[in-house]
Amino acid sequence: MREYSGIYSMRIMARVLNVSRSGFYLWCNSSGRSNFRDERKQVIDERVKSVFEDSKCRDGADRIFVELTEKGTPHNIKTIRKSLKRQDLVPKAARLFKVTTDSNHTLPIAPNLLERNFSASKPNEKWVTDITYIQTTEGWLYLAMFIDLFSRKVVGWSMSEHIDSILVCDALRMALWRREFPKNIIIHSDRGSQYASCAFRELLTKNELIQSMSRKGNCWDNACAESFFHSLKVELLIGEPLQNREKTREAIFEYIEVDYNRQRRHSAIGYQNPEQFEAMFVS
Repeated sequence: MREYSGIYSMRIMARVLNVSRSGFYLWCNSSGRSNFRDERKQVIDERVKSVFEDSKCRDGADRIFVELTEKGTPHNIKTIRKSLKRQDLVPKAARLFKVTTDSNHTLPIAPNLLERNFSASKPNEKWVTDITYIQTTEGWLYLAMFIDLFSRKVVGWSMSEHIDSILVCDALRMALWRREFPKNIIIHSDRGSQYASCAFRELLTKNELIQSMSRKGNCWDNACAESFFHSLKVELLIGEPLQNREKTREAIFEYIEVDYNRQRRHSAIGYQNPEQFEAMFVS
């Protein structure tokens, strides 16, 4: 009837086809609304998928919500969740990882000055540090890093085939150099022998830094450092084919310096990336 509406009258077509004109008009109206809904869903799905893929399949509904809002195309968080489900877009899933440091030693232990207070009022007030391992085709690769709790920015890091005091000292030297050697920072770690070593403690003393350590066997005392390694392994490594050490180093470098510090939105700082957050503080 709609196709021939310009040729025959509705009254005649309705009589010939034995249907009511009111029913036909109702169908036309509902069909139009259905087409509009379908078109809107398609637009939303395209926007959500674009942000999801730009994040390398890492962002969930909360981060996509913020990203779309900043782009001037806001959508309700429930709408975004429905779109992700409709398109079967699932952010990379969480997995557990093992503790790498050895706290069974007789070296000096520092008090827990942080006491799970992971907030900071300014840069270079509190740094947390930890070590993890990454499997490669050539064996283990160890990563040590330092995070500024003010912005959640990774300010220093180091990678090595060996897990020793040199690894953590190199990461601290990078952080100090990049931050122009600030003083009186609380440096919090677990009780691993690398952090209790003479070389690390001497480096702290030389640069007028304050050492703090978690309670024995309590990962929650250093939760922010654990969270970083969780994100790195989930978003970068799990589910991907193993690479040699050189390729793995390159991938971790890009993740820290580009993805994590300059692009990844952190809930702890209002879903901004660390570079943005620190730039706002300076300005």
